[in-house]
Amino acid sequence: MKVIQHSAETLRKALVSDRQDLIKLYSKYTQEERCLLEEGFHPGDPYRKTPNASQNTIYIQTIGSFGEAGVQTDQYVEWLRQYCQAFFCGLSVKLLPAVSVAETGCSFRVNSNSHNLQILTGDLLRFLGNKKPKDAFCIVGITMIDLYPKDSWNFVFGQASLSMGMGVFSFARYDDNFYSRNYAGRLKKQLKPKKGDYSVFDGYYTPPISSTLLLRSCKTMTHEIGHIFGIWHCQWLNCVMQGSNHLDESDRRPLDFCPICLRKLQVSIGFKIAERYKVKKITGNKKIPGEASASQSALYFPKPTEAFHASRLWLRRCLDILEKRTSL
Repeated sequence: MKVIQHSAETLRKALVSDRQDLIKLYSKYTQEERCLLEEGFHPGDPYRKTPNASQNTIYIQTIGSFGEAGVQTDQYVEWLRQYCQAFFCGLSVKLLPAVSVAETGCSFRVNSNSHNLQILTGDLLRFLGNKKPKDAFCIVGITMIDLYPKDSWNFVFGQASLSMGMGVFSFARYDDNFYSRNYAGRLKKQLKPKKGDYSVFDGYYTPPISSTLLLRSCKTMTHEIGHIFGIWHCQWLNCVMQGSNHLDESDRRPLDFCPICLRKLQVSIGFKIAERYKVKKITGNKKIPGEASASQSALYFPKPTEAFHASRLWLRRCLDILEKRTSL
């Protein structure tokens, strides 16, 4: 088999528009600006992981409580799995049995500023590393408890190891009231739990499941797993891989990859764009396959998709464009 290779300059010329106004604009960029633009052609981090035939499953490990045990909590986690399955079309996504904070053996503390419980990311990553199945492309831990990476840090949304294919991230700060003095997860200032006394997590507050929480959780999961694929923070277009410094900025990010980051993901997985868009369409009240028999129907909770409305419209437009092109 003959392998055809082209230089970066050849590819750049092939991909740059032939519109004279754009060519003239590009010629005015400095060398530094051109280097920045041309980074869009690079696949990503050299330490990125790529799925293969023997390692093609994303495992999700829930850590600690996600609310009161029952159908609604189980469905919330299943919705996350379903979304992740559609987003990373072509890979299998599986849930591992839930574990308590105590089972991880991680260190924890009460944050001296916000007075909420936090668990140490490094300990959680070690725990995940020991549980990682052989067929895993990656394993990600998700929790409703706030995180910290070291004593000197106030908090962290998550932490990942690209080379090891592991990550852990928290949805705790996606509660609308987290930064309020009335936040239900604030503990009494004088509470100083003893090391190894995990009883403080018994009945600890978790945010109520809502459409906004589900949307934010889906964004966080796909963003962080995108990093494990070696995709850096996006600098090109509106994209879920854009970096953010606060919740408002994170909320402004769209739910999907921009064309540049999507192409990088496609190179790793090998899906067809149209097929991915079709499976990614969010169906509001569709029941989870194999779940909720007639006797359980009263316990079924409709999927809260109100916050996904703009994304659903965008997906429909994408599919309409693709279908029109294939019909020509």
